[in-house]
Amino acid sequence: MSVTSLRPDPSPEWQQRVELAACYRLLAHYKMTDLIYTHSTVRVPGEPGRFLINPYGYRWEEITASSLVKIDVEGDKVDDSPHRVNPAGFTIHSAVHMARHDAAAVIHTHTRAGMAVSACKGGLLPISQIALQFYGRLGIHDYEGIALDLDERQRIIADLGTDKCGVILRNHGLLTVGRTVAEAFSLMFYLNMACEVQVSALSMGQELEIPPKEVCEKVGQQYDQMAFDDGDLQLEWAAHLRMLDKIDPSYRT
Repeated sequence: MSVTSLRPDPSPEWQQRVELAACYRLLAHYKMTDLIYTHSTVRVPGEPGRFLINPYGYRWEEITASSLVKIDVEGDKVDDSPHRVNPAGFTIHSAVHMARHDAAAVIHTHTRAGMAVSACKGGLLPISQIALQFYGRLGIHDYEGIALDLDERQRIIADLGTDKCGVILRNHGLLTVGRTVAEAFSLMFYLNMACEVQVSALSMGQELEIPPKEVCEKVGQQYDQMAFDDGDLQLEWAAHLRMLDKIDPSYRT
């Protein structure tokens, strides 16, 4: 099921705008915001090196398709939008978009659980079936300070690699990538949930049961074989959109 629009004949760019606006609304709904900070971005179809990003200063609950800003790889505006952008915060996203051409969408969050797990030496532990979805599929990038240094982009790219679906940014937060907005959001939803489970398990003060390595590898392979089937992913995304449309369909405007 493809996203629908209030426009009678939506362009590919407009469809991406609606998808990304929906993503911001969903991140807000599931309490993965950091007020007006951090970003989700998506490539503009047919315009190499250009992306859509949130208007700086807007709460994610306020974002609409038309309020998104078109920027280049340096985070500079390339349209006549009246809204500001936060180019400094685009450093991480630009690194991913420049290196991973398969990753149309990039989501970066500062959730409480995500930041807590990013501060754990062991990173995301394979203690739940949801966490095992990411077994061997996450990179780890060591903290270098606030991501303002463009030189850091090469190290982020190296840690993400060519086959990872996301990165744990040490002492910072989480990042996921996807071929579509729907895929990147699904990954972030479950990665954050896996972090929440880990925080809860560690808070119990009990010894953790960690499956044997061969079981972890088996489950990781099972997810590789079955996860992100386009049909199932679209069913999941359509369910999210139905919820948003019931709450407030203004993200489509």
